[in-house]
Amino acid sequence: MENGIAGKVVAITGASSGIGEATALLLAERGATVVLGARRPEPLAALTERITAAGGQASYLVTDVRQREDVAQLVQLALTQYGRLDVLVSNAGISPISRLDELRVDDWEAMIDVNLKGVLYGIAAALPVFRQQEAGHFVHVLSTSGLVITPTMGVYAGTKNAVRAITEALRQEAGPHLRVTGVSPGFVQTNLASSISDAAVQTQIQDKMEELAIPPAAIARAIAFAIEQPANVDVGELVVRPTAQG
Repeated sequence: MENGIAGKVVAITGASSGIGEATALLLAERGATVVLGARRPEPLAALTERITAAGGQASYLVTDVRQREDVAQLVQLALTQYGRLDVLVSNAGISPISRLDELRVDDWEAMIDVNLKGVLYGIAAALPVFRQQEAGHFVHVLSTSGLVITPTMGVYAGTKNAVRAITEALRQEAGPHLRVTGVSPGFVQTNLASSISDAAVQTQIQDKMEELAIPPAAIARAIAFAIEQPANVDVGELVVRPTAQG
């Protein structure tokens, strides 16, 4: 039962930078058609141009995963332009972490809206499509922060572990034709720390990234590994962290 990456149509949220950008570049290089979603139009347009200039196929739509209709329209773009959707990579995420004592309720709600509800909106948009096709693959980007809970990470880890639970339930419900993968990155060189509103915590995380972080391409390769497996092989979860990360 052959599979692979070439010829697949892959939608990616949070595609304008970091893991999403690296995944788009790698999959396009390997022959996938990528449908890119993120909130910032300029980086999306630049990434699409970069991929097409290199001979790849790509399109984009400004997408705020907090809005269910935006995610639905991203899936619809794949169907309208390419006739199908093979993989949805739900990668968009934010991490305005802080100690619970600070009561940054707005930040808590933002993480729930992006990290958790954004993934659920992706499932709501793509699952009926995958059922009709009798084929499809969900890839959810989680975090090692959900595997080892530490101070300041409570709500962020909570959202990622909620997605981990949903991912496993979806896998069990998926049946013989759909695949579901969770990928948990450790410290990665991204701009995720820019969403941290606590200056001291942001500095701490950025210093840790500079000390340990691996490039986003390392996570992209893990995502590609899951996608390229034979159709009867479902990679449930991958944990990819720096060798030096405790």
